[in-house]
Amino acid sequence: MLKYLIQVIQNLMVPAVLVSLILSAALRGSRICGKKAAAGAAAGAVCALVLAVLRRVTVHINREYVNIAVLSISLAAGAVFIFFLVRAFRVRSFDVPSCGKDDEDSSGIQGKIFQGTFAVLPAALLFYALPTVFLYPTEFVLAGESVFNTDFLFKFAGYLFGLLAVILSALALFHTASRLSAKVISIFLCAGLALTMVNQLATIIQFLLARRIIPMPRWLFSVIILIINYNTFFLYSLLAISCVLPFILYIKSRPPAGGWTNPAQHRKIRAAMRERKRWSALVIVCFVFAVFSLTALKAYDAKEVVLSPAEPMTIDGGDILVSLDTIMDGRLHRYEYTASDGTQMRFIIIRKNEAAFGVGLDACDICGPTGYYERENEVICKLCDVVMNKQTIGFKGGCNPVPLAYILKEGNMIIKTADLEKEKHRFAV
Repeated sequence: MLKYLIQVIQNLMVPAVLVSLILSAALRGSRICGKKAAAGAAAGAVCALVLAVLRRVTVHINREYVNIAVLSISLAAGAVFIFFLVRAFRVRSFDVPSCGKDDEDSSGIQGKIFQGTFAVLPAALLFYALPTVFLYPTEFVLAGESVFNTDFLFKFAGYLFGLLAVILSALALFHTASRLSAKVISIFLCAGLALTMVNQLATIIQFLLARRIIPMPRWLFSVIILIINYNTFFLYSLLAISCVLPFILYIKSRPPAGGWTNPAQHRKIRAAMRERKRWSALVIVCFVFAVFSLTALKAYDAKEVVLSPAEPMTIDGGDILVSLDTIMDGRLHRYEYTASDGTQMRFIIIRKNEAAFGVGLDACDICGPTGYYERENEVICKLCDVVMNKQTIGFKGGCNPVPLAYILKEGNMIIKTADLEKEKHRFAV
């Protein structure tokens, strides 16, 4: 669950924040720019969905080349966009310039170029980030498994929560920024774009270096490695920059001391101020949750799971004897056996119900000998985090433990060492 929550937030938060600011700036500029930005965002999402489907059904899509092409377009559009905005800072009465009026006035060649960047930027940002996110649900179920299982529901829930967090963040930031002046929005948008463009440029250069398209000087390689290693710095910096906007709006949302003509107008003003404060607070809450997910939750999800120690058992000739009194509690029990060639093997036993036990190697056909552990009365694969259906342990298929035969006799469970010897290759180093 946490894995997909974290991955969705990590992949989508940057484009979501930037697209929100772009839409806010566009709507503050003119109706034409607003329409172009919205159309660009929609086109980017649709194209991303098409690309995700093509990547799923064909092997003829080179992901790297597509990503580099999209990043190059985004980088060029961002540079043009910042150029026009920086020029606008020289105008005393700042507005989003060269954008056209609310009618069909195009404002010349420069206006059309600027309008084009409002469409291209959100389209490129979403087209780059969304295909991978659209493909996450295809990873929820392993081959041969049904979607009707607890593991699928947990993964899908994490995925949906991640999307909800990103969408709420974008929506709250849009409502917050659109209530500020065009100058304020554009200043922070320029800063956010500049940060993102550094990361995009590093990704492009990394690709060119890897393909030996450009020479690899040591200093450039060191810079690229530094940027890659601190990739999340750009996300945190963008969130920090964007966090200033709700604080500005919150300060400006203090009810005025006067300026109304009747109590009804006063109530209306106060209601508008409260609404602004709520949107501002929601931005902060969403950003804090995003940072918490990418730090504390990510560290918790990535922490190493330590398998429980092996429990005592008795070996009598070719038989392994495990007392039934020790395995009747319904918990996971792990045992260790040394094969004839010295290979250390593990097997697990769990009582499934009143009449049956699940017995198998601490390994499976898919994930190998990584082992299983117990969490909140559920058996989990350590490698892929799949939740086992206890009733299927002891049967072949999916990520189930490789089954072992056993018999119950005189208060003991008996497992043949010969059966373990046949499977020792699974634990060979």
